[in-house]
Amino acid sequence: MVASTFELFKIGVGPSSSHTMGPMSAAANFVARLADQSLLDQVTRVETKLFGSLALTGKGHATDRAILLGLSGQVPENIEPDAADTLVDQIRSGARIKLGGVQDIAFDEEVDVIFDQRKRLDFHSNAMRFTAFKNEEELASRVYYSVGGGAILDQDQIGANDPESGLWDVPHPFCSGNDLLEIAKTKGLCIADIMRNNERVDKSDADISAGIKQIADAMSACIDRGIKSGGILPGGLKVKRRAPLIHARLMERQERALSDPLTVLDWVNLWALAVNEENAAGGKVVTAPTNGAAGIVPSVLRFYERFSPKADVAGVEKFILTAAAIGSLFKENASISGAEVGCQGEVGVACSMAAAGLTAAWGGTPLQVENAAEIGMEHNLGLTCDPVAGLVQVPCIERNAVGAVKAIEAARLAIMGDGTHRVSLDEVIETMRKTGLDMSERYKETSQGGLAVNLVEC
Repeated sequence: MVASTFELFKIGVGPSSSHTMGPMSAAANFVARLADQSLLDQVTRVETKLFGSLALTGKGHATDRAILLGLSGQVPENIEPDAADTLVDQIRSGARIKLGGVQDIAFDEEVDVIFDQRKRLDFHSNAMRFTAFKNEEELASRVYYSVGGGAILDQDQIGANDPESGLWDVPHPFCSGNDLLEIAKTKGLCIADIMRNNERVDKSDADISAGIKQIADAMSACIDRGIKSGGILPGGLKVKRRAPLIHARLMERQERALSDPLTVLDWVNLWALAVNEENAAGGKVVTAPTNGAAGIVPSVLRFYERFSPKADVAGVEKFILTAAAIGSLFKENASISGAEVGCQGEVGVACSMAAAGLTAAWGGTPLQVENAAEIGMEHNLGLTCDPVAGLVQVPCIERNAVGAVKAIEAARLAIMGDGTHRVSLDEVIETMRKTGLDMSERYKETSQGGLAVNLVEC
């Protein structure tokens, strides 16, 4: 199944696509269903129960806050962070919530939002159950799964028996990197054109370009906000935002930088840190393909725009569309969820997407693009997700900077070759999937192993 560019790149809020945006969307969906079934005005209480990774790291990922906002009818793409803070404070101080913005009920967060850390539902670690009551009578209950990148599935979608249900009917369906290369060869298309032709099923060229511009502009704005915003990140780790200081130092030493060929990488590091510090603070970001890895594609895209002699709007579009095609392969054949396959599914996939996008924007052939994507993931295989204190800060923020530099290196290696290589993208995606299956649960966004445990002990 081919995922749309606009499914992989979504504008939302931090700190996590799977633990913040997904639960918010699920809560809002549940309330909307109550309204559609004419049950909302009967509800006197709503209980939310979180399982697996959502329960173990949810508070650090602001899942509790997201649930309150979603039940109030807020959705990630429309929310304003400052207004959201005010609304959450009102709910908590008043011990009441307006479901969908209309049905006012009593709300005791300690009782009504339950983090069940002992239970994991079978389908996915990011599971949640919403139950609505009229006094003590259960009116409705529904299970949702947050499957990565802000996407959600409900219990009916999991149980669907029709394997073809929900497929996007496109002119160039592809399920593998080999499919992409074959289409490119037989149709004489680049990978970006394959994606654009697929997007044309329900969008005009003007709408596609406008949508890509909106994504690119949101990424750029996030970088700029992160550069300007100082202070300490929320959550208790007392992590200081570094982007403003790094930016000031780079501006101060511009003349000396002329003699340092690696200064370009300092700028890439800055841009990636700026995005992920903004994400950790709950600001507006673009899933790329997730919030935890949201700094890689924007920083590599800005690297292309600022340091490529022939950078133009067409190159930006080619970058985004190509990155989306590669992201679609990982989403459908493996996972982009840290709770399912570890951080290789987040930073690793983002690195692969950015490497492919940059190679395409530089004029690389489909073979070189596939090679760059493979390199980007191959050297992130086995990357664990072990956020300290359940926060998307350590090691997540720096990991994005390193991932961005890896993506540029992967693109440069691919461009210097002719596209032939020993390990295919399909083989590395399957390796990533199997590695995720073999990985202990403690390394899948639970904060029960790795750096999350050892840093605390030290």
